[in-house]
Amino acid sequence: MAGSTPPFAPFEFMIAWRYLRARRAEGGVSVMTWISLIGITLAVMALIATLAVRSGFRAEFVDTILGANAHVTIYNSAQVDERGRVDRTIRDYEDMAERVRAVPGVERVAPLVKGQVMANAGGRNAGIEVFGISAADLKTIPRIVEPQAAFGDIERFGGDNAVAIGSGVARELGVAAGDRIKIISPNGVKTAFGTSPRVKAYEVVYVFTAGRYDIDRTRVYMPFAEAQAFFNREGVADELEVMVADPERIEEMSVPLLKAAGERALLWSWRDASGSFLRALDIEDNVMFVILSILVLIAAMNITSGLIMLVKNKGRDIGILRTMGLTEGSVLRVFFICGAFTGIIGTAMGVLLGCLFAIYIDPIFAVINALSGGNVWDPAVRGISFLPAKLQLGDVMSAVLLSLGLSFIVTIFPARRAARMNPVEALRYE
Repeated sequence: MAGSTPPFAPFEFMIAWRYLRARRAEGGVSVMTWISLIGITLAVMALIATLAVRSGFRAEFVDTILGANAHVTIYNSAQVDERGRVDRTIRDYEDMAERVRAVPGVERVAPLVKGQVMANAGGRNAGIEVFGISAADLKTIPRIVEPQAAFGDIERFGGDNAVAIGSGVARELGVAAGDRIKIISPNGVKTAFGTSPRVKAYEVVYVFTAGRYDIDRTRVYMPFAEAQAFFNREGVADELEVMVADPERIEEMSVPLLKAAGERALLWSWRDASGSFLRALDIEDNVMFVILSILVLIAAMNITSGLIMLVKNKGRDIGILRTMGLTEGSVLRVFFICGAFTGIIGTAMGVLLGCLFAIYIDPIFAVINALSGGNVWDPAVRGISFLPAKLQLGDVMSAVLLSLGLSFIVTIFPARRAARMNPVEALRYE
């Protein structure tokens, strides 16, 4: 029997199954088995849910950046004009835009006029950032033309004295689509007595929610020609907003873009703008994975406790099996199967619960938010308006491999202890 027994023979699985389902009165440890099973399930569920939220948050964060901001901004380096003033404007912006559009991989180029000013409505003030852009170019920005929520008519943008504003700006000023706001610039009309502030009223024709707090709270779009007049930029643009086909490879396009833009051109990509935050996310992701891995390890250690008790209670059975010819390897595999079975079932249940949690995270947090009285998720902290979750096969497989790996490893020690038990010592006091 010893020489002809193949590894993981059917009788080894049969013995392991009898031990796992044995009642405590028969020397079984079903209670410890259940504790181990629940611990592994909850740990794997927590790990998968956290990885899903991490992936979803990163994807949503990047999507809001790429969906409402330039993938790369082209602007001119500073030079001193004939009056001794520092000038960064782009005078030949139309020609530069045509050259940049010819670069392979570029999907859209839009000249912009930008300025930070004050908005006023009904006695309420808000600091805003005005983007002067053409109506055709505005309709190509994904998060603006297809936002999370919108009010008004984007088709009216481009008309006289029309602006599109973020929902946060609208909320701060207490206005809606169809209302009028005043935009105040300190650098306005030039007179014999100096420069006086410029104040002009505009109709809000479109209110959008891009899903990113700092965009919705500060951004106002104004027709390009109107912005040129309002900010004294007649005939010039401040920068070019460039969208590319593959934003993740923007570094590879830097040299062609610089050559096309000209010798004074400088680039500022979305990675430059958000690089520190993305690196912070990577560090946070790694730390969270390590912490949750420790949680899985602690849960897996319950398997060891249960198996040690099982080996102690089954000492007589081990002695009998060994005297009947069962090899050390067979005994080891029997108890390894006991621990591995608990790890496999717990992992499978944890994967199921974790995936369900990630899929139904919105209603779950809606209930939590209602029970807690609100403010569970503050968009001002994270910069996005909701808690996202994105299930990825790689994250699920990482959790599965980690859980099974730890479950198998912690099972080896008590299984070897059972295999090395002396059958004579095991039966001496029986």
